[in-house]
Amino acid sequence: MQDILKVGIAGLGTVGASVVRLMAKRDNLLSEAAGRRIKVVAVSARSRDKDRGIVLDGMRWVEDPIALATDSGIDVFVELIGGAGDPAKQAVEAALGAGKAVVTANKALLATHGTALARRAEKKGVALNFEAAVAGGIPVIKTLREGLVGNAIERVYGILNGTCNYILSRMADEGISFEDCLKDAQRLGYAEADPTFDVDGFDTAHKLALLTSLAFGTLVDTKGISIEGIRSIKPVDLKMADELGYRVKLLGVALRTADGVEQRVHPTFVPKDSAIAQVNGVLNAVAIDADAVDLTLVGPGAGGDATASAVIADIADIARGHRTAPFIRPVASLTQPTRAPLTHHEGGYYIRLEVVDRPGTAARIASRMAQNKISLESIVQRRSGPVRGGTDPAAADAPAPVVLITYATTEAAVQRALRSMDTDGVLLGRPQVIRIERS
Repeated sequence: MQDILKVGIAGLGTVGASVVRLMAKRDNLLSEAAGRRIKVVAVSARSRDKDRGIVLDGMRWVEDPIALATDSGIDVFVELIGGAGDPAKQAVEAALGAGKAVVTANKALLATHGTALARRAEKKGVALNFEAAVAGGIPVIKTLREGLVGNAIERVYGILNGTCNYILSRMADEGISFEDCLKDAQRLGYAEADPTFDVDGFDTAHKLALLTSLAFGTLVDTKGISIEGIRSIKPVDLKMADELGYRVKLLGVALRTADGVEQRVHPTFVPKDSAIAQVNGVLNAVAIDADAVDLTLVGPGAGGDATASAVIADIADIARGHRTAPFIRPVASLTQPTRAPLTHHEGGYYIRLEVVDRPGTAARIASRMAQNKISLESIVQRRSGPVRGGTDPAAADAPAPVVLITYATTEAAVQRALRSMDTDGVLLGRPQVIRIERS
């Protein structure tokens, strides 16, 4: 058996503590599987005295993570600090510059600086592994890097944020509002005190950018992603989805088109009978459509043990001497992404309107859709106020919810039609527009 692979870990939060604990628990089995002994020899964190429920006996404590990154006593630097900037960025750069293999779970860092870091790793001939950065315990990076190299990938999409999936699942099952469900998610620890990064879609976008690069051979491009979050989703949207045979999920979608790669994050109607519709709670799912095979991978997208499992798998690969280019192809071979516009959407759209309930409104809506060459699959109207013709004089202009399901059309056509309706004075409030993804 080869010499011991010596590991240094920076960051002993939930994931870092789980890595230390699981590696100690699996010591002999991990060594047998990797072909050599793997040992955590040094750690770094903000507080030395914090009780993390783990044993650090025999491990050196290094105050500065950057000093740990260049420590001559380690072979692998594991960055679990988090954040796109320093000290995580500086520490990873230092480790790669010193010829250390790096394992990280930091999607923000990779989405922002992934190309530059990959170039450093290639120059030094060391691994930069980041399985844990996307979808937690789901081995989607390894699947794209190794399992599907014989495939031409057409689409990668999935549920990449457990917080949003938990909120949408509970809203659908219990009929509660986004605001109330978010409070529960925060109380249970599924959402941060400031949930912006999760619920507004930015976390999903960072992960999607990495998947896009791996799937399509492009440079990491977060700026080319169209991003919508879930704050606007109402219980009525989830109820209508259920009645129409759908579930609502926040999806990240990367799609190869004739014009380039289309990247988008948004709430989506998915058919109830699709595999991804069955993924509820804090679970994640990634679907890959390729020319030879279609796959759907489901599992825990976050949590200490799930993420630690992916980190340890990356360390074991390094122990085996297994190294691939971080984004499959050398950085020099990655292409500048052509940002495809959001044009023809094959799944159509769900459009919920609050309209003035008076004669001619429905005809005006239908006319505006026809003028923009939008064909309607169905129209559902629910009267929310008193029946027209009753004794309430306010009934004549009471809000009337109207739901439209379109056939395939373009984003631009939908927005033109809605602007025209607004000019006509038939809309009350902002329309809700959700894409329908055909699986």
